[in-house]
Amino acid sequence: MRSTKNDSVVKYAVGGLIVFVGMQLLFVPHGSPYFVYGVFLATFCMMGVAIWLTALRNLFNPRVWTLAIGVLSAFLLYGVFYGGNVLIEKLKPFGIQQTSESTIYSLISSHPIELQIVILALDAVGFELYFRGTLQKRLALSLKNKAILGVFLAAFIDSAIHLISLNLLWVITTFVADSVWGLTYFYTKDLSSSIASHFIWDVAIFVIAPIK
Repeated sequence: MRSTKNDSVVKYAVGGLIVFVGMQLLFVPHGSPYFVYGVFLATFCMMGVAIWLTALRNLFNPRVWTLAIGVLSAFLLYGVFYGGNVLIEKLKPFGIQQTSESTIYSLISSHPIELQIVILALDAVGFELYFRGTLQKRLALSLKNKAILGVFLAAFIDSAIHLISLNLLWVITTFVADSVWGLTYFYTKDLSSSIASHFIWDVAIFVIAPIK
């Protein structure tokens, strides 16, 4: 039993390292033409690691109400970001300014709309499969009666990885968004709901109605 447990820890550590290395390609210099390749490689790393570690067992249980919660959480998150943008404009906390937002938006908006949708779809599926369906689920099992803490630990790990972007706004928004998607998955036990929330929010905030 101990050997099996240790083997599992090693596998998750190796998987995490693969995801971490892959994600570094998302933080290429502003305007780099290699960003798209980075998205494909990073998200495929996440998908591959998630399949390797979970075999996608017990991750998906789509029902009308779980998908409805996913849609509602996407709109809720959009509202949170809209209000946050108003505060940033007025208060400029920690020196955060709208140029920080522009840097993030430009990575997506500089590409044709069809490619934007593909990028955002991969983003939603890859991040949810790994950070919610794999990492958060593993943390929740380890924490047992404090399983909900796994939501915020997974969000913290993802946002900490974003520190390499040197964009504080990106780090903060990653934690907030991940927490909402984590709670969505935690309560529905259906990864379809958090993927739907992530994708709808991505399309809304990057394509349909950008907040900037």
